[in-house]
Amino acid sequence: MSRVQLALNVGDLDAAIEFYSKLFGASPAKVRDGYANFAIDEPALKLVLIEGDGEPGSLNHLGVEVETTDDVGAAIARVRAEGLVTAVEEQTTCCYAVQDKVWVQGPDNRPWEIYTVLEDADVMHPVDSACCAPNAVAEACC
Repeated sequence: MSRVQLALNVGDLDAAIEFYSKLFGASPAKVRDGYANFAIDEPALKLVLIEGDGEPGSLNHLGVEVETTDDVGAAIARVRAEGLVTAVEEQTTCCYAVQDKVWVQGPDNRPWEIYTVLEDADVMHPVDSACCAPNAVAEACC
């Protein structure tokens, strides 16, 4: 099942987890230092909370979580055929997961990712890398 991803910057992770748990009637699927995500079935939503990265309450980035690397490949082919500029990342560690993904820069420099999670990871991202960073995506894509 695919689900839309909404990644939000939060000022207080614990308070945000408490609020969104009540709002969606669901517990987080993953909680790590400065990070949490919810895999909500109804509505189909991957809600990501990132503490300390950007203005609290602001949008970090958007995405679509898909089931397989083949689905990511199909998305790459489709968006490139539409003339969109892409930045492909394979086996990248981001958001405490190893992922295959493609980034596309949307209107108003809003980054979108289409990704699949391959496995869990022990770190948010490698020390020399910045994942889920709109500026890094803009530089990679455009």
